[in-house]
Amino acid sequence: MKNKVTVVGAGNVGATVAQRIAEKELADVVVIDIVDGLPQGKALDLTEAAPVEKHDARIIGTNRYEDSAGSDIVIITAGIPRKPGMSRDDLISTNAGIMKNVTEQVAKQSPDAILIIVSNPLDAMCHVAYDTSGFSKTKVVGMAGVLDSARFRAFIAMELNVSVENTHAFVLGGHGDTMVPLPRYSTVAGIPITELLTRDRIDALIERTAKGGAEIVSLLKTGSAYYAPSAAAVEMAEAILKDKKKILPCAAYLEGEYGFNDLFIGVPVKLGTNGVEEIIEINLTDDEKAALQKSATAVQELKDKIRELGA
Repeated sequence: MKNKVTVVGAGNVGATVAQRIAEKELADVVVIDIVDGLPQGKALDLTEAAPVEKHDARIIGTNRYEDSAGSDIVIITAGIPRKPGMSRDDLISTNAGIMKNVTEQVAKQSPDAILIIVSNPLDAMCHVAYDTSGFSKTKVVGMAGVLDSARFRAFIAMELNVSVENTHAFVLGGHGDTMVPLPRYSTVAGIPITELLTRDRIDALIERTAKGGAEIVSLLKTGSAYYAPSAAAVEMAEAILKDKKKILPCAAYLEGEYGFNDLFIGVPVKLGTNGVEEIIEINLTDDEKAALQKSATAVQELKDKIRELGA
């Protein structure tokens, strides 16, 4: 039997996720959106590209959650996007309501699925999905550090004029301005970037990484990033569907790890068939611990705000 992945939200991120999954032949894809005709049109367009791209994945566009029944993975991208001048936090009220409704529907149709959360504010939306679904903590995971690390890697490669394939980077913490890039764990062909770049240049790359989403929003003016976010979500889905046991920085539910409890925050995790199969704890310096604590505090504030709103 083929794998089945449902993508909720047929906007730029969702449609590009569907495209990447189909073209990699990872699964058949169901694209759901509340707008009549939007998911159907995008699914048909992607289907008509299949002969050229040479894949046989089946792609369905629908407004009905019943069509998602039996999904192995549900990738939730639904929500309003950021606009210029808008922080991720500004999105919280509207997107929390959307996330709650979506999660109720997909959990009913696919009780054994693994949920990959992409909607912003990311870490807070993970809490809404986790609380609403009633799923195990291993089956709800957020796309945070995968995207942030990809941005950091891209900027490192640009700075040093090397292949992105040689770059590796780790970014912990919440997805946003309080993320915690770790330069000493970030390497080029195994060489820590601390030996290749000055502190000033590293700090500049870290700042650009933290503001990576906002930079794209300011350039596009009418939307937000979707090529890199979709690639990050699909890397996670591929690790799960292929049981790769790949270690990636994702938003995971912590119960004591790194000193945090009852909190989704970005940490290195092992992704496989069962979802989050292990949380990898790495040693942090006092400065790194302080930065992670600051990030966790910001996530906690968003989580508390959601609960105040009753979402």
